[in-house]
Amino acid sequence: MDLSIAAILGLDGLTNGAIYALVALALVLVFSVTRVIFIPQGEFVAYGALTLASLQAGQLPGTVWLLVLLALAALALDAAQAWRERWAPVRLLRQSAMAAAALAVAGLTAVLARSPWGPVPLLLQVVLTLAVVTAMGPLLHRLAYRAMSGASVLTLLIVSVGVHFALTGLGLVFFGAEGYRTPAFWEARFDVGPLSLTGQTLIIFGVSAALIGALFVFFEHTLTGKALRATSVNRTGARLMGISGDAAGALSFTMAAFIGALSGLLISPSTTIYYDTGFLIGLKGFVAAVFGGLASFPMALGGAIGVGLIESFGAFYASAFKEVIVFTVILPVLLWRSFVDPHREEH
Repeated sequence: MDLSIAAILGLDGLTNGAIYALVALALVLVFSVTRVIFIPQGEFVAYGALTLASLQAGQLPGTVWLLVLLALAALALDAAQAWRERWAPVRLLRQSAMAAAALAVAGLTAVLARSPWGPVPLLLQVVLTLAVVTAMGPLLHRLAYRAMSGASVLTLLIVSVGVHFALTGLGLVFFGAEGYRTPAFWEARFDVGPLSLTGQTLIIFGVSAALIGALFVFFEHTLTGKALRATSVNRTGARLMGISGDAAGALSFTMAAFIGALSGLLISPSTTIYYDTGFLIGLKGFVAAVFGGLASFPMALGGAIGVGLIESFGAFYASAFKEVIVFTVILPVLLWRSFVDPHREEH
């Protein structure tokens, strides 16, 4: 291997690592706030890419129907709880605002997806895709996790496995077994020595850096971000200070869904996305998150870059075993974490 090949492989690894970094940050965010190892994070990535592909084909994405079903189920749960606990109408309206907003997003997407004036602009398609997939986050939290907020990590993991299989199966129903690839957002190409930088690669780097910076500002300089940080550090103490654990969980799932959808939009022009592609991407993001013990954002970011580089160079030397190489890396990392962070019993 000469220097030019190493540079090309390094660029490819950094590009993939930027996507894995976003997935890893979402996993760390959800786990630190809710103690949920959110296996379905990869499904948000696949749903984002496949929803955009459906909109570009002039079809109504199946994710719109899923969003409607989730919203109606959440409304039914809220109505049943309001009946049992004799809620005031104002409280019911406030609790149901999330589901109502999801129904509004689904209706708007359905209208624009089959507009008689032809396909909507690409930017509007991107906004609709982000809105549809992001709205699923808090609804999933409401339906699958909120009632189990006090359960053990193992129980929540089992629930996540069930949610993952459900979303994967629905993805097959909605989009079929064939793969999709969306057009690049920027077709430019720049030659820098032996490297050939595409416009899409620059967009991936730019958007990833901007989102990571926005997350830093959010957690360090906003009251809501500090409330999430307080919940992640001490959930009981945060609740005693008036910070709602349910609201924090819903917000973390919303942010995770947005990050997942955005990751899918960024990666779909570079690789073909299938209904089950998200699982593999999510696993690689999980490997990166484990570097930080599912608690440290900077270490998860560094782990994601490492996973991307290992995958890229591993594919060069043994393409048939590149996935094996990536996932084998987690073994020494887990061993190292077991020494530096001994297991403590939950209380």
